[in-house]
Amino acid sequence: MDTIDRLLGEADRAWRGYGVGSADRATLAADLRLDLRAAASDGGDPAQLIGADVAGFARRLADEAGVQRVRGDYGRVVGTALIGAMLGAVLGYGLLESAYPVFVHLIDIPRSIDVPIQLAVAVAYGIPAAVVAAGAVIAVRTRLRDLPGIRRTARLMSVLVPVAGIVTTPIIVGFAWATDYSLAPSVVVTEIAMALAALAGATVLARRLSFREARVVSDTPHTDTTNFKPA
Repeated sequence: MDTIDRLLGEADRAWRGYGVGSADRATLAADLRLDLRAAASDGGDPAQLIGADVAGFARRLADEAGVQRVRGDYGRVVGTALIGAMLGAVLGYGLLESAYPVFVHLIDIPRSIDVPIQLAVAVAYGIPAAVVAAGAVIAVRTRLRDLPGIRRTARLMSVLVPVAGIVTTPIIVGFAWATDYSLAPSVVVTEIAMALAALAGATVLARRLSFREARVVSDTPHTDTTNFKPA
């Protein structure tokens, strides 16, 4: 039974990498499990039924079953998210620059009140992060309408990207504090790289999770799936 589970695990990883949806993977795995159990009951070795190339066998099995493959397009999604984030950063910076004098005039905190540095840093980092996250989500949702499951991806991004920002911001702030909030190019580039890495990771995770439905359905009439017929 351990051999069967191991083979099924390898086959499932191959199907995932091949772009097979979760419903089709479950069906393929159930059929393959029956075949492997039958082989074991007849006294044979389940591994011999599949052969040494488990991944190749799994892909051929998917092709013969005529299942649909769904493109993840992770590079395209991440690239669009990063572009949207950068545009959001530029827009957010412009808005902050223009609104800062008005904001200071409205608040007009007396000099006797000492604003905690933690609060000031949180506001300084938090507001731009929110604008950046919004830019990434909007860009993915509007620019990649042709991709299947993009609405669900964008919805997941709207949750995961802020979470990634909440987790990463203290790390970036800690790094900035360790460098005495230096504006040296190397320090600024490192902070930007950390933020972009968090954004990219959250985007990839959102895209992967969007395919964990029973079947990914295109959000628009322009479905971008490829149906592979048996050879």
